Amino acid sequence: MPYAQGRTFYDADSHIMELPDFLTKHADSNSGVEIPRISFASGGRLGDALAELAGRDAHPPDRQAELLALGDDLISGPKGYAALGAFNRDERTLALDRLGFHRQLVFSTFSASLSFRESRAVDMRYATARAHNRAVADFCAKDARLMGVAVLPLDEPALALRELDHVLELGLAAVWVPHRPCGGRSPGHDDLDPIWAKLAQAGVPFVLHVGGDPLQIDPAWMNTGRPIPTDWLGGGENVRGKDMTSLHQKAETFISTLVLDGVFERHPALRGGAIELGAGWVPAMLKRLDWIAHIWQKSEPEMRALSTKPSEQIIERMAFTPYPYEDVGDLIRQSDDRLYLFSSDYPHIEGGRNPLGRFEATLGECDARTRERFYSANFEKVFGRL
Repeated sequence: MPYAQGRTFYDADSHIMELPDFLTKHADSNSGVEIPRISFASGGRLGDALAELAGRDAHPPDRQAELLALGDDLISGPKGYAALGAFNRDERTLALDRLGFHRQLVFSTFSASLSFRESRAVDMRYATARAHNRAVADFCAKDARLMGVAVLPLDEPALALRELDHVLELGLAAVWVPHRPCGGRSPGHDDLDPIWAKLAQAGVPFVLHVGGDPLQIDPAWMNTGRPIPTDWLGGGENVRGKDMTSLHQKAETFISTLVLDGVFERHPALRGGAIELGAGWVPAMLKRLDWIAHIWQKSEPEMRALSTKPSEQIIERMAFTPYPYEDVGDLIRQSDDRLYLFSSDYPHIEGGRNPLGRFEATLGECDARTRERFYSANFEKVFGRL
């Protein structure tokens, strides 16, 4: 029997653990831009795991057999590169059979940041995005349950539109954009309106995801005069406890600006999601946006022009994935049950060993309709009926 059973489950967050040539083997041969290999030179457990693979593109048959034998306990088994289907698409199909999810969004793990990083040349960002999007499409090509997520830097609107056309040709299910001002522009800038319009027309949602902006807070916040801890993977490039205090803040600013700049009103078919950024901040954001729009309409014409309250726009157009340790029932009581999505984060360890059990425990007295929304209907609202 699969891990998830008894209803339809859509998983709003899963990942590929990229091999070193993930980007390079899907790059344009004549672009004139050198695409980087995935590297873990900084050390830590990820580097060790990648070294153990030693050029393999699948787990050895005996290892696959061990993982398959876990059956519906697969989700509580090995994580990262050691998980079934972490980097091989045929293995992912076998894993999904045992997980029981009817659909699964598929994000990259490491390569998106190479497209979003402002320190890299613009042509490098877009060439890397194109290679990334081909690679994700290839990973998802053989199993209709796998819904690939593209990356789209927004720094140069003309280049972004060209890559968006490529994404639509590839048939990817969603477009991950960085949650920062891109090219010195608000996400509600007129130059970006053609991108939102094309996404709305195509019925392809945008998503924000952890990693769409640097994970770490300013190093000065880590300076206590004592040794700085390693991150949870044993290296120095992932999330520490203090980083978690503000991981969502730029995503909240991005979404708030998008609403207050009238993007959802200009493009009523546009949908979006915020993935692996938690959801504890969402109820307060809705209240804050409503009173901002109410008070500042007196002096700001764009806010005066809003015909629908910001909270209503977000409830209708967006959804958010709570972390497995957040109390989803309490979030719903504070806001609305149309806002939240189930996710497993497979094969990342952050998703936990039993996400369904943890979410069910916090849903508590929630009725059948609310559970259906959490596990499937809210996903369909954003990503379409499947």
